[in-house]
Amino acid sequence: MPASLHSPHSYSSYAYLGPEGTFTEAALLQVPGAVSARREPAQSAVAALTMVRDGAVDAAMLPIENSVEGGVSATLDAIATGQQLRIVREVIVPVSFVLATAPGSAGALNQLARVGTHPHAWAQVRQWIQKNMPDAEYAPATSTAAAAHELLGEAPAFDAAISSRLIAETLGLEILAEGIEDTLGAVTRFILVARPGILPEVSGSDKTTISIPLPEDRPGALMEILDQFAARGVNLSRIESRPTGQFLGHYFFSVDAEGHIKEAMVADALRALHRISPQLRFLGSYPRAEAHSPRVPEHTTDAAFAAAGQWLEGILRPELDSPSTRKTMG
Repeated sequence: MPASLHSPHSYSSYAYLGPEGTFTEAALLQVPGAVSARREPAQSAVAALTMVRDGAVDAAMLPIENSVEGGVSATLDAIATGQQLRIVREVIVPVSFVLATAPGSAGALNQLARVGTHPHAWAQVRQWIQKNMPDAEYAPATSTAAAAHELLGEAPAFDAAISSRLIAETLGLEILAEGIEDTLGAVTRFILVARPGILPEVSGSDKTTISIPLPEDRPGALMEILDQFAARGVNLSRIESRPTGQFLGHYFFSVDAEGHIKEAMVADALRALHRISPQLRFLGSYPRAEAHSPRVPEHTTDAAFAAAGQWLEGILRPELDSPSTRKTMG
């Protein structure tokens, strides 16, 4: 049986947004068995998912959402296009940053002209930078760990890096300041993505992720989509619009819904959405990282859907609702 049909516990190889020491690798190491598995760093979300699609690895770990900055557009776009993939797990990692320089080069903060880091990290420390280093110029890096590694090169593109304490200490960098994030307690959500296979079972605390292309830009188009969830008691924990890249005004919606596709209310909502947007893409149903059981209205439980189906079947096939049939079935 292909590895993609196994549970996440049986994967033997992974890709992650590298290089070594990123928050993404920290998220991957929370997956059972990942510590002893083969782990391959990738330079981008597209590169990591290409490794999965080509069969070079079994699964890839990528950031998808930050509690401060919101959705990670590179990941959202990469999983919404190309060969179908499935999210099988999510991991939440607390995020804290340090400002570091190469060994022996530490100086006053106001002497640092350029600071390198990942765009999402920069967005989470802007206030601290403005207060302590107002003249510093931002230099983008592919990851916080890549920025830290850059400082040890022959001709680094910047004077200091914003990274995790772990990678700064691992590389022997000098830490000038720590806890520089503007919002204490910030977290990033990561997803483990694999090729389509057996769905994770219903846990009672699940999340379903889909992308919904807007078939037509007209008044009420988004409301029509949202109504399919509301009418079935499905709560949305995230909804974001992303451009398709075709032309201005052409979008798809990336959505996280509470519940599992094997639950009647979610399945019925997706069935209705497919009629509205046939290019709808199911990206996975998987256990939530935090223990949270959604409040399901009584009329949208699986039992309510089953009862309604039996009622309708009794009208369409009255022989099934006859006294003799009920006695036999009883």
